[in-house]
Amino acid sequence: MKPKMEFDTASLAVIGVDIGKEVFHLVGLGVDGKIAFRKKIRRLGLKDAFEKLPPCIVGMEACLSAHFVSRALRALGHQPRIIPAIYVKPFVKGQKNDYNDAEAIAEAALRPNLRFVQEKSQDQLDLQACHRVRSRLVSRRTATINQIRAFLIEQGIAVRSGLRTLRKSLFAILENRKDEISPRTAKLILGLYGDWCGLDERIEAVTSDIEEISRVEATCQRLMSVPGIGPLISTGLVAAIGTGEAFERGRDFGAWLGLVPRQYSTGGRSILGRISKRGSKYLRTLLIQAAKVLLMRPHNWPRYSFGAWLKTASERLHRNKLAVALANKLGRIAWSVLRHDKAFDTHLEAVAI
Repeated sequence: MKPKMEFDTASLAVIGVDIGKEVFHLVGLGVDGKIAFRKKIRRLGLKDAFEKLPPCIVGMEACLSAHFVSRALRALGHQPRIIPAIYVKPFVKGQKNDYNDAEAIAEAALRPNLRFVQEKSQDQLDLQACHRVRSRLVSRRTATINQIRAFLIEQGIAVRSGLRTLRKSLFAILENRKDEISPRTAKLILGLYGDWCGLDERIEAVTSDIEEISRVEATCQRLMSVPGIGPLISTGLVAAIGTGEAFERGRDFGAWLGLVPRQYSTGGRSILGRISKRGSKYLRTLLIQAAKVLLMRPHNWPRYSFGAWLKTASERLHRNKLAVALANKLGRIAWSVLRHDKAFDTHLEAVAI
């Protein structure tokens, strides 16, 4: 028989959980801050182990299955807290091992000023999975196209940049350069083109699913009232932050996206550098792309409530800096739309009516 945990359950304050693929390591801290118990459990024994414990704060790092574990523990009456790994690291004492990690997680979970990760619902995880699959497929397609270009350049054939240009000219190149391209290389290139077409079909299917979700979700529809935000960005935002409750204000969300300057201030001097690039690289990339599209159409700027700011900023900022600044503004507007359940520029629509 397995030994039972012997400790005063009434004095238990927090439990730190180090999540593994098959094994979880638990460290419980009492109200006096001392270690109450250490225990190793199997993943399948998670429910049985926590049913025997009194409801308390349970900390865990943000990692694979953290949201599933959080929902399971909340159903048992506990208070789960998902903590970014970067905030746990300062609490690790001694050398790294599973129990030390769990103890550090428990210590971090008690910090009152620490920002925790908002628990995602199953719908958010499903939507996030769609975006991650699409991102991987697009990356593979880009790699396939680059390999085709590499094989052609090895034969001294350079094709103008652009996906459509290569697609239109590929078969003509293979036909007109038969004497220069060996049959084996031509066969490999045709095989890569087949992979390219297959990836196009997969990307189109996943994109259609995402667009369908954006059409039926009221939150996504409100987000798409923001200039530059379409189905991909709106669903990506909902999958990442839900209703935005994890952030107190729009500037906090902009900082989480990594669209604010990196700060290194000392001696009373404020030193600002390049953007921090923290948080979600995927959302940051999408918002910057949306900003660049808006900058391509200056005749539409007067239609937006921030059009006057954009015109003034364009006169003093480099185009790349302007794109990042506009992406930051779009992110902050999107947070406001999510948080207050109101479409963008509704006051302008009311005036028009």
